[in-house]
Amino acid sequence: MNRFYQKYIIPPGTQLDLGKFDPNDTLDFHDKTAALALLEKNNRRIARLQSDLYSEGKQSLLIVLQALDAGGKDGTINNVFSAMNPQGCRVQSFKTPTALEQSHDFLWRIHPVTPRQGEVVIFNRSYYEAVLVERVHKFATPEELEFRYTAINHFEELLASRRTRIVKFYLHIDKDEQLRRFVRRLKRPEKHWKISSTDYHERQFWDDYIEAFEIAISRCSTALAPWFVVPGNSKWFRNLVVSQILLGTLESMKIELPAPSVDLQETRRLAAIELARQRKEKNLNRRREKSARKSEKDH
Repeated sequence: MNRFYQKYIIPPGTQLDLGKFDPNDTLDFHDKTAALALLEKNNRRIARLQSDLYSEGKQSLLIVLQALDAGGKDGTINNVFSAMNPQGCRVQSFKTPTALEQSHDFLWRIHPVTPRQGEVVIFNRSYYEAVLVERVHKFATPEELEFRYTAINHFEELLASRRTRIVKFYLHIDKDEQLRRFVRRLKRPEKHWKISSTDYHERQFWDDYIEAFEIAISRCSTALAPWFVVPGNSKWFRNLVVSQILLGTLESMKIELPAPSVDLQETRRLAAIELARQRKEKNLNRRREKSARKSEKDH
């Protein structure tokens, strides 16, 4: 795996302290020019591998994006995952559970929208909300939360057993950066739809959310479904990190294109016959047109 993968992965068993992760980190990239060039190169390769994954039809990829409000989930999707072919890629968002969904277990609404074989699915927020917002606002008891951490690990293990690769990204911004982004939204009419009545109210729970993320990531970063903490204050570097980790993940899946379902030698023979027929027909048409023009000229 590449250095980005190793740098930002949270190894199983880690007791995560987000205070030790710098949201302004950009490694050795001092400006975004080189980063954007590498991102463009990565996206071309990602598009190729995603096409191969769809053609293979034997594996799938689930990408989980989590962040605090204004953390950059939509921007990451637009700048990294837009390289993929929509035919084999889907973004799935999760809103507040409906009454029907609340009457079932917290994973009931999740399983039907996980990726099928050959598909890439991006969860814009996810089942982790059940141990994040529900922990912060005490919608779930401590006993229920303990059960959910275990259930999540079992659920991800089940998906992995069906050849679904899972990567999970926490886009890490600081509180000041969140406020700057909230204020910028007010100045941009095309962003007004993103403004929520709870944006500023929820900021008072910042430390509680950080603790909830630390616990969830610590409890649920496994070899089969690792978590990555991505520095998010610099949007261009965030996009680069996600693309590098995504590229490394796809390359590690050892995707194999299916064998052709036809006799290629016979198909080449038929193609040669058809090309020869087409050339003959075009030559005949050109002679006819030339003859017609000469006839018109003579008259």
